Amino acid sequence: MDKKIKKKIWTTKRIATILGSGAMLFLILKVFVFADNAAKLNVDAEKISMAEVVEGPFQEYIPIEGNVQPIATYRLDSKVGGNVQVKFLEGGVEVQKGDTILKLENSALEMNYISQQTSTNRLRNEIEITNNNLTQSLFRSNAQVIAIDFDIDQANDLYTRNKQLWKDKVISEQEFLNSKRAYDRLVATRVNTIKTKEFDSLNSVNQVNQNKQRLVTSQESLKIVAGQLDDLWVTAPVDGLLSTVNAEIGQSISQGMTIAQVDDLNGFKIQANVDQHYLPRVYEGLRGTYDFAGATYALEIRKKFPEINSGTFVVEMVGEVPAGVRRGQTISIRLQLSEEKNAIQIPRGSFFQTTGGNWIFVVDESGEFATKRQIRIGNQTPRHYEVLEGLQPGEKVIFSSYEGYEDKDKLIIKQ
Repeated sequence: MDKKIKKKIWTTKRIATILGSGAMLFLILKVFVFADNAAKLNVDAEKISMAEVVEGPFQEYIPIEGNVQPIATYRLDSKVGGNVQVKFLEGGVEVQKGDTILKLENSALEMNYISQQTSTNRLRNEIEITNNNLTQSLFRSNAQVIAIDFDIDQANDLYTRNKQLWKDKVISEQEFLNSKRAYDRLVATRVNTIKTKEFDSLNSVNQVNQNKQRLVTSQESLKIVAGQLDDLWVTAPVDGLLSTVNAEIGQSISQGMTIAQVDDLNGFKIQANVDQHYLPRVYEGLRGTYDFAGATYALEIRKKFPEINSGTFVVEMVGEVPAGVRRGQTISIRLQLSEEKNAIQIPRGSFFQTTGGNWIFVVDESGEFATKRQIRIGNQTPRHYEVLEGLQPGEKVIFSSYEGYEDKDKLIIKQ
C-alpha cells in the first residue's frame, strides 16, 4: 500500500516570499506614511541665537533722546531803543533779580521826559490858579447875596412905611410906587443872583473835576515817560544764568531787539522728539524714566506739541533732575506706553523681519532640531516681544535672522 505524504505549509520558499512581501510593505509605509516629509535644513548651532521663553514683568516703552533745558527762559528784549552806554555784565554768569546788565542812552526820550515834566508842572499851576479863581468867585457870589438881603430888608421897610403913608394920604402915589418897584427889583435880583451862584457853583465843581482829571492824565503820561527812562536800565528779571549778551558799548539797540536771556536755574525741563507713529498713544501725564549716575529718575510729559516735523513731534517733560545734569545735556529716556503687567516674552531678534511675528522656530527638548510654529505677538519693548499665543514658558526659540529659512519647516541643529 502506498503511504500518503503530507504536504508542508511553511516551506522555505513560502517563508521567503512572505518575508519579502513584509519588507516591501514596511518600506512602502516608511516612505509614504511614516516618513518625515518636512522641508529641512541643516544649520550650525554657532550661527544661530537661541533663548528661553520666559514669563515675568513686562512694560511697553520706547527709547527717546531728550535734551535738558531750563524750566523757564526769560528773553530780555529792549523795551525802548537807544545806544549802549555801559555794559555791566558779560554772558555766562549767574545773576540775581534786579542786577543791571546794560545801560542805554536816549537823548530824545530824556528831552521828552523834561518836556512832559514841565507841562505837568505848568498844568498843576494853572489848575491851582483856576481853582483859586473859582473859589473867589463863589465868595463874591455869597457876598452879593448877603448885600442884596440887607438891601431887600431895607427896601421892604421903606415899602411898608410908604404903603401906609400913601393910604393915609401923606405921600404921593408916585413915591409909594417907586418904593415898591425898588423892593421888587431887589427881590428879583436876589433870585437871579442865587441862580447864578448855583450855576457858578456847579460849573466850578465840574471845572475842578475836569482839571483834576487833566492833572491825573498828565501825571500818568509823565509816569510812562519816567518808566521808559527806567527801561534804559536793562536788568535781570529773575535769579538765574545770564546767557551771551548781544550788545556792545556804542551799539544802537532798536525797540524789541533781543539783548540776552536769563535761564531759571530752579529746575529743568526736557524736550524730546517722538516718532509720529506713537502720536495717538502719547499724552500729557504719560511717564518715563532715565538713568543717571547709577540711579533711576522719573519724568512726566507736561506738554505735547502735535505738529509733525521730519517725522517726529515734540514733548516737554518735567520731573526729577539731579544736580549733575546740565543744560544742553542729552539723556536717554524710556517713555512708558503701558502699565507693568505679567506676560510671556521672548527677546527681540532679526527673525521678526522675515516672519512679521506670525511664526517662529521652536527648539525641541533634545536640542537637535527646531520646528516652525504659529504664534501671535502683542506689545514690544526695545528688548522683548510680548507673546499672546503659541509659546509656553521654558520652551526655547531661535530669534536670530531667518534669511534662507523662509520655506523651511524644520531646522536640524548641528553641534
